[in-house]
Amino acid sequence: MKTSSALFLLAVFFPLMLLGQHDQHANHTAVDAEPQPLLAQAMRLQEALSFSGNALQAADAAKLKALERGPLSKETVAQIQSILDPYCLNVVHINPEGRVKVDRGAAKAVLVQGGWTAFLVKIHNEAGITAKLEATSPNAQKPYHSPSFEHRVKKEHELTEGQVANRFLDIQIYAGRPLQANLSGLKLEYAVVQIYSKDAGKREAEIAYNAGHGSQDIGFRNSTHILFDAKPAVKVRFDVKDDDGTPTMASFLITDGQEHASGKFKGIYPLPSRRVAAFDEYPDFFFQPQIYRKSGEHVTLSPGKYKITYTRGPEYIPQTKEIIVSEGKDSITAAFQLKRWIELARLGWFSADHHIHAAGCSHYDSPTEGVDPKDMFRQVLGEDLNMAANLAWGPSWYHQKTFFTAKDHPLSGKKTVMRNDVEVSGFPSSHAGHIVLLRIKEDDYPGTTTIEQWPSWTAPVLSWAKSQGGVVGYAHSGWGLEPMEATNKLPNYVTPKMDGIGANEYVVTVTDGLIDFFSAGDTPAPWELNMYYHTLNCGFKTRLSGETDFPCITDARVGQARSYFKPKNAMDYDGYVEALRLGRSYVSDGKSHIMDFKVEGVEAGTGESEVALKSPGNVKVSAKIAAYLPEKQDSVGEKIAKSPITEKPYWDIERSRVGQSRTVRAELIFNGVPVDTVEVQANGKLTDISFSPKIARSGWLAVRIYPSSHSNPVFLKINNQPIVEKQSAEWCLAALEQCWKMKELNIRTEERNAAAEAYEKARKVYRGLIASGSK
Repeated sequence: MKTSSALFLLAVFFPLMLLGQHDQHANHTAVDAEPQPLLAQAMRLQEALSFSGNALQAADAAKLKALERGPLSKETVAQIQSILDPYCLNVVHINPEGRVKVDRGAAKAVLVQGGWTAFLVKIHNEAGITAKLEATSPNAQKPYHSPSFEHRVKKEHELTEGQVANRFLDIQIYAGRPLQANLSGLKLEYAVVQIYSKDAGKREAEIAYNAGHGSQDIGFRNSTHILFDAKPAVKVRFDVKDDDGTPTMASFLITDGQEHASGKFKGIYPLPSRRVAAFDEYPDFFFQPQIYRKSGEHVTLSPGKYKITYTRGPEYIPQTKEIIVSEGKDSITAAFQLKRWIELARLGWFSADHHIHAAGCSHYDSPTEGVDPKDMFRQVLGEDLNMAANLAWGPSWYHQKTFFTAKDHPLSGKKTVMRNDVEVSGFPSSHAGHIVLLRIKEDDYPGTTTIEQWPSWTAPVLSWAKSQGGVVGYAHSGWGLEPMEATNKLPNYVTPKMDGIGANEYVVTVTDGLIDFFSAGDTPAPWELNMYYHTLNCGFKTRLSGETDFPCITDARVGQARSYFKPKNAMDYDGYVEALRLGRSYVSDGKSHIMDFKVEGVEAGTGESEVALKSPGNVKVSAKIAAYLPEKQDSVGEKIAKSPITEKPYWDIERSRVGQSRTVRAELIFNGVPVDTVEVQANGKLTDISFSPKIARSGWLAVRIYPSSHSNPVFLKINNQPIVEKQSAEWCLAALEQCWKMKELNIRTEERNAAAEAYEKARKVYRGLIASGSK
């Protein structure tokens, strides 16, 4: 942290808050100390506090400055204490044995709702220790229990509403420059403690200090109980207009624009560590920096200057504005006009994420077992998703499954639909791959009452789901598909490890027609697509679908990876899953788009996505492309572009940027191999592209902007000859053998024979393909 940033941070805190603490000059017992180092530390405090020019009262600032010009003596020590002691919330005494005792200081106990208040702490360090001073409070404990992977919340993790309400503050010692992280060892020094209050009104809090484990004094003397008066914050009402001027929901990141002392999200408002979706007026998530508000809703902020970044998913251009919240007002209004770079819905394409969760991973399991699905609906609206599948899974399963109705969530409308479906994860079959079950009518596997009774491999579950009209596929496909020898080449022929929870058993079940879609967008693209390409090269016709797996693989936002689909008829859940099943869709990070992909006039997802050719020859390929990159790559974009493709975010258009330009490459791929490329300007404009590749054998074509977007395939058959790439069939057979080796022992004994038969059946399929491919 730069010194100027640290000083400005304190300037933000202290001018508004610290002056109110200087209520009266109480008489503290003076501590004898060396004047020179004490004065040096006092001047560092003054340097920080006076950055705004008025942090200390003018008279006190003048007195401190005068001491710097005078002779150093015991009187200097006494005068420094007389100046600074009235600003102290607490006086900490560390005895020669290193025990910490805490007394109340002279500062007035006034906080501000929704903001940080700074106080001084006087430290009498008889032990001369140089440990880090820490401030703690039971009122600053987490107001939730997380993360959770239990099917039911454990009794010892349960929090009552009263316990949550009593955890209303956050507390930290500021130790950034020009101050020091540890105690100096001097007999006397001062520290800065910062306290955040979620609530307004009278609130009692227990404030404690320690200088390392075991330093607390006996008899609870290392803490004080203080009755604070938290002044109400200002209600900031949001007037949020979409690009077309209609009121809408959007995402808002509110910061004070400065680095903070320590900890995640410390400079963000409302403070994430105090957010509890179950009880707050608005269900903001504690693990996200942003909040979601629709027009007419509000946020409470303490007086000060704020920077607000606002947007609404990847079809919008993020914007920033500053607001000043003045003292003496009950409420103000802030207006936000959103700006799109594209509106896919107007072009007939709608966004979807088939994999989000209301429980598990980053969510808490107490005070409630995950959040209510209606809280997820706000996220879906705020990220401009038209369709979302909110999946119940292992964590908090028995609570979350109570929301399953086999119908759309009641909040769903014409433009936004959410349904509660299922991910079979945290179940006995999970070792073989997590599976997503969409549009199912029943969420309990036949003959079961508990998770533990479900099948221990995936084929029976897939077959059951499809029998009730479900559309199914493996989740986070790339997990377990990392090649045994490191390579990012596509396609490659290195056997995958098969040691994860992605599309592992897919290599078996795809041969039996049990799979509708293959998830992409939330694991490393080479791992995902290598398996996908090889199975397409064996003649299987699984479609691609985008997912986020929120808040597990990422808890940043829903729809970080997504599909765009074109329904045959209405934009409803049936229309969505049917488009997904047919492949009338493409996968995208939302920042590049591949629309209306056609081969010989056949659009992907129509007519079985198949083109019949009588003989080898050139074919006409066309698509509409749109992409958006900032004109100049910022530091975040540069970091993404330079990071390995096996690091998050896995799919992002910054990885597609050509150098520092605003250009991306749209590649035409045949059987997984690029055969032509067109460069496109990522300026947000629609561009028609075309190719004319020569097709010499049966295969499939697709367009990709790697790794940002990927079309579904169109299949080409010459003289009705099957699609067979011998090397791909050999790779699939090797992957199958590795899968059985890794999964066999996790399949129950009583189910193992059936699984072995299915694996053997799949072996015969691949052996047959290898034999036919050799002809």
